[in-house]
Amino acid sequence: MSRPFTPRGNNSAASFIRVNGKIRAREVRVIGPDGKQLGVIQLTEALNLARVHGVDLVEISPNAVPPVCRLVDFGKFRYELAKREKESKKHQHASTVKEVQLSPRIDPHDLGIKLQHSIDFLCEDMKVKVALKFRGREMAHTEVGFEVIKKFIADIEPYGHPDFQPKLIGKAINLMISPLPRNKRAKNPRLTDEEHKASGAAAEAKARAHKTTRSTEDEGGASASEAKPNAPKPPQTSSPNKAKVPVAEEPKAGGLATPFANLDIKPPA
Repeated sequence: MSRPFTPRGNNSAASFIRVNGKIRAREVRVIGPDGKQLGVIQLTEALNLARVHGVDLVEISPNAVPPVCRLVDFGKFRYELAKREKESKKHQHASTVKEVQLSPRIDPHDLGIKLQHSIDFLCEDMKVKVALKFRGREMAHTEVGFEVIKKFIADIEPYGHPDFQPKLIGKAINLMISPLPRNKRAKNPRLTDEEHKASGAAAEAKARAHKTTRSTEDEGGASASEAKPNAPKPPQTSSPNKAKVPVAEEPKAGGLATPFANLDIKPPA
């Protein structure tokens, strides 16, 4: 009944679950195959019950006292667990993080460029990580760096909001900014109204592309198959002004027709 060890490269949730002989508790709380609790029993008795029912003893709650185990087929249990993980990942949105680095003595023009880059990232639904690094004696005046961060947050407020307050970690102030929802976010000043509408339409079209089906492809294939492959071709009529291609003359008896037949070749003097 003991299962072999799982490979090291497998990082799924089912790879960390103890089954049968890998369970180390003396007593376990057992849940039967029908979902009813069988109470707290010895581990050996629980393994015997699993053998009788032809299933595995799976530890589903290792941190409980005593641990909770279930009588279930481990293959079926892994399939259900992987299915739940896949369903949960569908509702998660993978976010891209872009980093912007600042300094306490940054020039106002450079700060404006960094701010515009951050606005471009936020308008494309990306997160922005702001890192203001101190060098040497600048650590003696960290309040200057916090003033730069506060100004940066105030200027970017129409496009995103900070996930947490700025923190001084080591020799840098870190900040994470998330984009506002599209309906509450200000327009990108670099884009015109037409470009802004086009970007919004492209984002909506990309979202609808995941929900479309292949019904149109099936209809197109059916219409193509209905076409008659052996349909008669229309008769070709020759145009009166069509140029005639010269035909080479047939060879005469005793000789071959060559293009050099009419040339007058003189012998050398």
